[in-house]
Amino acid sequence: MKKFMTLLVAAVLMTSCVSDKQIKEAILKDPNLIADAIKKHPAEVMQALQVAARDARDVLAKRRESDEKKKLLESIDKPLNPEIRDDDAIRGTRGAPITLVEYSDFQCPYCTKGFTDVVQPLLDKYKGKVAFVYKHLPLSFHKEARLAAKYYEGLRVQSDELAFKFHDELFKQDAQQKLRQYKEKYLKKLAKKVGGNMSKLAKAVKSKAIDDRIKADEAEARKFGIQGTPGFLLNGVPVRGAYPLSYFENILGLLKEKGKLKL
Repeated sequence: MKKFMTLLVAAVLMTSCVSDKQIKEAILKDPNLIADAIKKHPAEVMQALQVAARDARDVLAKRRESDEKKKLLESIDKPLNPEIRDDDAIRGTRGAPITLVEYSDFQCPYCTKGFTDVVQPLLDKYKGKVAFVYKHLPLSFHKEARLAAKYYEGLRVQSDELAFKFHDELFKQDAQQKLRQYKEKYLKKLAKKVGGNMSKLAKAVKSKAIDDRIKADEAEARKFGIQGTPGFLLNGVPVRGAYPLSYFENILGLLKEKGKLKL
């Protein structure tokens, strides 16, 4: 309301041929002058308000852009350091100049979008120069997400390729709907489809080692302030949310500018 009144007074000033001081004194003496001015010059007042609002939006947008770039540069100077385990399933090239870590949930629709619109394009565009690591952040309201994470890890123990294939199946169209409907039965179907050893998988899914591994991923995400999915670290720079590919490309550009990335 205060901002609106400020704009309104500015509009009145723009429709009057008197000094600012005179306007202020007049309004303090008789606040009804504002209402009278609006009634007398409604079109001019509305136009002035629209112009002021547009200018304010432009200023705020530039300020947000500046603040965001400042935060990104700070993150580049002080990157976060996720644990990359020796037995992590690395998609792309281990030790590549670009490291993309994702904290994800197999029931999250935004994670599906993150994979198809960001992860896969980056792997394709920078082929041989990206190491992609999938980590787990199953959200409490996604009832099958934790079990799906256990199946992924159980397949990873058998081979990275099985884990990758399982991951991609779960991020296909309608897969999350089927997971919600058929639950573990659907997970078993996908695991069998990709060629997993089902008896070994059944034991692995119930193991403490896999449960602890998922909990370690969750703890790491929390440590980095990532609470929702998807969450990413691009060479240690956090991206908290489903941002477009252009946002990641911008970070890569800033990394190059700062001499932190050579491709």
